[in-house]
Order: sequence, then structure tokens, then C-alpha cells
Amino acid sequence: MSVDDSPLTRASLLVQLRDGDNSDAWHEFVRLYGPVVYGFARKRGLQDADSADLMQDVLRSVSSAIGRLDYDRQQGTFRGWLFTITRNKVFNFLSARRLRPQASGDTSTNRLLETQPEAVDGADTWELEYQRRLAAIAMEQVQPEFQESTWRAFWLTAVQGQPAGDVAQQLNLSSGAVYVAKSRVLARLKQEVDTLRRQEEK
Repeated sequence: MSVDDSPLTRASLLVQLRDGDNSDAWHEFVRLYGPVVYGFARKRGLQDADSADLMQDVLRSVSSAIGRLDYDRQQGTFRGWLFTITRNKVFNFLSARRLRPQASGDTSTNRLLETQPEAVDGADTWELEYQRRLAAIAMEQVQPEFQESTWRAFWLTAVQGQPAGDVAQQLNLSSGAVYVAKSRVLARLKQEVDTLRRQEEK
């Protein structure tokens, strides 16, 4: 799917999701939010398989409720509604596990429940996972716009955290060229992320 064909660039994703026959919108929704839900569950202490199951459970809930959702932008974002669903399912899962300890003794989950106040709802974690996912999608979309050496300079410095001087030697570039490449890609990514966010929430 090209950037121009993405449902996010054509109209409100929510409106398209309410059209039960729009498989493109549903695939775009899963592509954007599936990893966010999964990552949030993992950060809240669920194991890999449990996080994957919870993600599927959230997606089923959205699928069954989206047609009845009377969405009012004044009442909050669609992302906020999805966060509430996910948070409640994670809370229910962890509460059930606490009341019914695993035979193998899942001490990591028990420790997480003991050390994290239930009043902390995880909104910061949810937002971080969402921002990471937007960044990942933006990188997929803008990478073809840059020469390989430019992208590598950005990736090695900004993502992998290597010193610009070391990257310059690896790529046979000047340190200045590495800095310029990093700045160009970061500026383009910021632009793309801002566009994705506006399109999703309009």
C-alpha cells in the first residue's frame, strides 16, 4: 500500500472503521494500534502469549463496538477510548492472575502488581507506545525518499546511538555530512509523524 493509498490519508479512520465492509481501514487500524496494545500489555507485566491474546481480545471488542460508538471529538480522542478498553482488560487480567496464582509461580507479575499502585493507569506508557508506533510507520514511509548512505547515517546515529565520528568512518563521509543527514531525516520524520497524527485524529 502506498502512502497515498493509506486510509489514514483519505478520511477519518474512525468513520471508515464504522463501514463494516472497509477491510483496508481495518487493516490500517490493526497495523497502527495492534502493536500499541501489545506493547502496552507487555509493559504492564503480561507475558508474550498473554499480550498477544489480549491484543486480539481488544481488537474483537473494537470490532463489535465500533458500529455503536457515538463518537464525539469533544469528549476525547478515539485513541483515548481505545486506551480505556485496553487498560481495563489489562487490569482485569492482572487482577484475575493475582487472585488465582499460576501453578508455576509467576513472581514477575506478582512483583509488578505489588510495586505499581493501581491508581497509576498507565496513560504515559500508552502514549509512549503510540508515539513509538507512529515513528515506526513514519520511518517505513519516508525511508524510500533518502539515499541509502543518508538513511544509514541517520539510523546509526539517531537509532543505534553511535558517535557521528565513528559513523562517518564507516560510511566514508565527513562528520558534517553525517550531522546533515541525521538532521534531514529527523526533520522529515517529524513532519510525517505530525501528518499521521492529524489525519488519525481529525
